[in-house]
Amino acid sequence: MAEKRNIFLVGPMGAGKSTIGRQLAQQLNMDFIDSDAVIEERTGADISWIFDLEGEDGFRKREERIINELTQMQGIVLSTGGGAVLSKENRNYLSARGIVIYLETTVEKQFQRTQRDKKRPLLQDAENPRQVLEDLAKIRNPLYEEIADITLPTDEQNAKIMVNQIVDLIDNMNGLNGTL
Repeated sequence: MAEKRNIFLVGPMGAGKSTIGRQLAQQLNMDFIDSDAVIEERTGADISWIFDLEGEDGFRKREERIINELTQMQGIVLSTGGGAVLSKENRNYLSARGIVIYLETTVEKQFQRTQRDKKRPLLQDAENPRQVLEDLAKIRNPLYEEIADITLPTDEQNAKIMVNQIVDLIDNMNGLNGTL
């Protein structure tokens, strides 16, 4: 039996990486892993607390170690944190070790999806969260695009439709009938 290829979901906060990732993994009978959840589990602290204590640089170093480790696993759907692509090493790990799917969303949709979420450290104390999202998009969107094998807009689609689209696109990429 052929080994399943990993699927890595990248994109900004609020793009639907975790929601789509869980459903995609279930449909493909693969394990779902959220890199931020792994960091929280291993540190015993939430991402916001790590940001407060270690700063973004400290968090990014932890994230890089975790992404390196997780991308070496087989048969997983991995949801990455929105800033994971800031690290050149992470971009290399992701692009070399699986299929990278960029879940694209507009700043407006991100703002709608994240405005009540208190677990977004980069937005927590922002006077103008929409501006923060716009600034992040300018830096990160080209990095998502750089490593993406597939880019899908998520603004107007529900997760189930997105999952079916991803499965079809991967099948077409692989030339295999329903297997990765």
